[in-house]
Amino acid sequence: MKLIGLTGGAGSGKSTVAAMFRELGAAIVDADQAAHAVYAPGTPGFDALVREFGPQFVRDGAIDRHKLGDYVFNDPRALARLNAIVHPLVRQWMAERTVEAAEQGTGVVIQDVPLLFENGLQDLYSTTVLVHTSAGTQLQRLVERGVPRGRAEAILASQMPIDDKRALAGHVIDNDGTRESTRRQVENVWREIFSR
Repeated sequence: MKLIGLTGGAGSGKSTVAAMFRELGAAIVDADQAAHAVYAPGTPGFDALVREFGPQFVRDGAIDRHKLGDYVFNDPRALARLNAIVHPLVRQWMAERTVEAAEQGTGVVIQDVPLLFENGLQDLYSTTVLVHTSAGTQLQRLVERGVPRGRAEAILASQMPIDDKRALAGHVIDNDGTRESTRRQVENVWREIFSR
């Protein structure tokens, strides 16, 4: 089984690229899905977040992701506290999903990890794939999704600049163009992964 790390900045189009890889036969293990799972109500992650940040970040029995996000993306120490709680739980969840995929005979597992390079995880993978877009495109896509401009800027500022990630990636998919162009690049990377 080949384990591939997929990454890119917020608004770069990782989900689109992941879906294209899924269509080609890869199993996708998504860190964002993991984050939702590990601090769902009733989990140890939920309890740890409430202990650390307080009940004001709970709404309708669940962690209020928007309120917590607004808080941590404007306070680097709070973001570090959040990451210290959530990241180990996310890694465990993703490892469990990866083992399940391997047991089912999957040949390629792609872990979609937004902060792959920020956390120095690249050595865990056979190779890494960066979904690259310009910083302007990232910001535009986030705002078009309804993220307030100030919050979108804070999210992007909390991540490694996309061009710095480019230098670390094994493969780069430029997602500033058309969907067809992106698909061709995904198919090329897929062929390269299997040729190794």
